[in-house]
Amino acid sequence: PTNTSLLELHLTGIPGLQHLHLWISIPFCIMYLVTLAGNCVLLCVIKADPSLRLPMFLFLSMLAVIDLVMSTSITPKMLAIFWFHSTTISLGACLTQMYFVHAFSAMESGLLVAMAFDRYMAISICNPLRYSTIVTSSRTMQIGLLSLARGVAVMIPLMWLLTSLPYCKSRAIPHSYCEHMAVVELACADPSASDLYSLTVATLLVGADSVFITFSYGMILRSVIRLPSQEARLKTLRTCGSHISIILVFYIGGLLSMYLQMFPFGLGPHVQVLVADFYLTVPPMLNPLIYGMKMKQIQEGISRLLGQLAGLSLHKLM
Repeated sequence: PTNTSLLELHLTGIPGLQHLHLWISIPFCIMYLVTLAGNCVLLCVIKADPSLRLPMFLFLSMLAVIDLVMSTSITPKMLAIFWFHSTTISLGACLTQMYFVHAFSAMESGLLVAMAFDRYMAISICNPLRYSTIVTSSRTMQIGLLSLARGVAVMIPLMWLLTSLPYCKSRAIPHSYCEHMAVVELACADPSASDLYSLTVATLLVGADSVFITFSYGMILRSVIRLPSQEARLKTLRTCGSHISIILVFYIGGLLSMYLQMFPFGLGPHVQVLVADFYLTVPPMLNPLIYGMKMKQIQEGISRLLGQLAGLSLHKLM
């Protein structure tokens, strides 16, 4: 018999590919380990090196924290499903996971806009003193708090709509994490209000943020073309190209994940789930590599940190 208060749900993993869960878990485990290592190293280097207490590196620190939270909110449970068939999750834990995933996705989107604008300001303003007076550490923290507030604010109405729905159709969620569209399908009331809200908000957020990012990088390219050195132009273009690539993966993956769940277009359910999984695990893995490890200051900071650790180890041995 069905009831209107399902306290225990079951995540099925990758629908139709349960027999391949062990093999599918390998790339996700590797991506999660790289995500943990890359973002933790980035945070440690920025914290240990006083010369990196600049707005650009504060943004990188915020991005690393967001990536760690977003990836950790889904990957451990996903691996538990793949390895130990631990499919059970309470309704409260499911809604909490959903909140963290979507709220921190909105925060990351806002932070990517801020980082693109920061790069535009740094490149277009040739005078370092003028840049440092415009983009200060306090303003950087304010932007970070604004991104946090935006992510929290857009999720409050959605969570209210979800918690007001009765769930009674089934206990099984055909997904590897509590994705919004997959969870509302269990409701035995009309979920069109939550569907419309999530679709509208996600489209508006991604649309507005994409416009600002496109404008910032367009102005960056305009400034790069005016650089006198061809080597400097090529270096900046390579950096911008890698940034734009990871931004496209994040935004296109997020929109595909949402729209494929609503409009499958005849694709198998495993395609929808895999798109959503990769959208939430690939960018957190690549962000510290693309934004951080390629920067000369971060590389030098890692070398100094390793030197300090080696010196401490040698001192203890002596």
